[in-house]
Amino acid sequence: AFSDDGDGVASTAVMYRALQYAGMLDVALMQHCQDNDLAGGAMNSGAVAVRLGLRGIAAAGEELMLQRDLVLAERTGARYHVQHVSSAWSVELIRQAKARGVRVTAEATPHHLLLTDAACAGFDPVYKVNPPLRTAADVSAVRAGVADGTIDCLATDHAPQSAEEKELEFALAPFGMISLECALGLYVKALIDTGLLDWPGLIARMTINPARVIRSDFGRLAVGAAADVTVIDPKKRWTVRAEKFRSKSRNCPYEGWKLKGKPV
Repeated sequence: AFSDDGDGVASTAVMYRALQYAGMLDVALMQHCQDNDLAGGAMNSGAVAVRLGLRGIAAAGEELMLQRDLVLAERTGARYHVQHVSSAWSVELIRQAKARGVRVTAEATPHHLLLTDAACAGFDPVYKVNPPLRTAADVSAVRAGVADGTIDCLATDHAPQSAEEKELEFALAPFGMISLECALGLYVKALIDTGLLDWPGLIARMTINPARVIRSDFGRLAVGAAADVTVIDPKKRWTVRAEKFRSKSRNCPYEGWKLKGKPV
C-alpha cells in the first residue's frame, strides 16, 4: 500500500495517475481526505467553533476530496482506502460507492466514535486532532458505518506529541492524540457495549480486515501462519492512566476513563 499519510493529494491529475499505477500493481492507495482550501482551522467548523472564536475545518473538505477520489477509483478500478473517516456524508459516499462495486475500504478511529467537538469547549489542545472531532450526528453515522461494514477497519491514528507542544494555546498547538494502548477498551465502549458489534466482529475489524487491505498474511489464526497473537481479557476493568503507558507522550484525551477489555 502507498500513502502520503497526513497530506491529501491535492492535484486531481496526480491522484488519477497514482490510482492508475496502483491499479496496475494491485496495491491500495491510502488517502487522508482533506481539501486544503477548506482546511487551515483548528477544530470542526460549526457552532462550537463560532462560540469559541476558533477557525473551523469544514467537513466538506473531507467529503469533496473523497468524492473526487471515489470517481477516480471507479474509473481506474484501483483499490482505494479512506483513512480516519470523520463525517456522516463521507460514510454515505463510501456506502454508495461500495454498492456500485468500487474497490474502496475505510477505517475509523476511537476519537471519531467517542468524542465530539463539544470536547474542545475548554480550549484543551489534547482534543485538537485532524480530521477534527465533529458532531454527535457524525459520531452516530461513523458508528453505523462500522456496524454495517461500510467502514472495514478500526485504526487509532496514534499521533504522539510532546507536552511542551500540547501546552500551547489551542490555535497554535499541533494536531494529534494517542490511543494505541487503550484502543481495545475504547472500541469495546463504543461498539460492543452499545450492541453495534460482537467480539468476533470487533476483532476482525482490528486484525484480518486491515491485513487484507495491505495484502498482509498477518491477522489470522491458521496452520503455517505467523503466530502474531494477542491475548485479551474481555472482562478486565481498568482506568486509563497515561503515565503508565509505554509511550513517552501523554497527549491522551481519555485520561481517567474507566474501560473494560484489555490485552494481558
